[in-house]
Amino acid sequence: MEGKTGIFRKRGGGVKMLTITNVSKTFNKGTVNEKKALCGMNLHLDPGDFVTVIGGNGAGKSTMLNMIAGVYPIDSGKIMIDGINISRAPEFQRAKYIGRVFQDPMRGTAAGMEIQENLALALRRGQNRGLSWGIKGSEKEFYQKSLKRLGLGLENRMTSKVGLLSGGQRQALTLLMATLKKPKLLLLDEHTAALDPKTAKKVLELTDEIVREMELTALMVTHNMKDAIQYGNRLIMMHEGRVIYDVAGEEKKRLQVEDLLKKFEEASGEEFANDRMMLAK
Repeated sequence: MEGKTGIFRKRGGGVKMLTITNVSKTFNKGTVNEKKALCGMNLHLDPGDFVTVIGGNGAGKSTMLNMIAGVYPIDSGKIMIDGINISRAPEFQRAKYIGRVFQDPMRGTAAGMEIQENLALALRRGQNRGLSWGIKGSEKEFYQKSLKRLGLGLENRMTSKVGLLSGGQRQALTLLMATLKKPKLLLLDEHTAALDPKTAKKVLELTDEIVREMELTALMVTHNMKDAIQYGNRLIMMHEGRVIYDVAGEEKKRLQVEDLLKKFEEASGEEFANDRMMLAK
């Protein structure tokens, strides 16, 4: 039964962590700029799945993440997180279930606030706004320990303004904030694309470590085919708003970039034409 918040109550027994059922989304419907972004998309994630997502420009990758997060309403279909129907729930209600890291390192943090204040905001996500925002000593110890794992020395700069950090430091901090309170689902939208190769590698390794240790369920959109193969236990390929290839386990581990290009051509009937992804192979 649906409650006052518009979110269905959780059901027990063998529940998937994420279920997308026949979800469609069209932007600018009925105009010359009409764009079908998702076309009856279906996808499910088991608890603990770390799924990498690849596809050409306009495949629907970021749209899928935005639909899950509630940035835009879906036209039809159903989205469930851990047995909870969030299909019509507003974005702020979904935030207590979802952690998200964007491509732009400037998003996800408050530049004018201290590192510890940003962490305090993340820790209080989903709580009432009337709570005291004073940071207790025990909290500071927790933040220091959490920051230390990043290996960036930020544990010694907790009173520094986030706006003074480099892009890589901010992205690592955003990743930590997104997972500080274990989310039911972690969404990573090309979160290393704006970083230099060395920093991107560091953030990806941190991502993999945190997802494994916290046993998170995660969706990671990437333009790098090698990263898509290397990280996670499962890989999906999208094209024209649908999943056209889904591979996991040992079969995924044996994949080569050339295999993905061939699979794309077989499933879509087209040649893969995304310069960013081709260069990243």
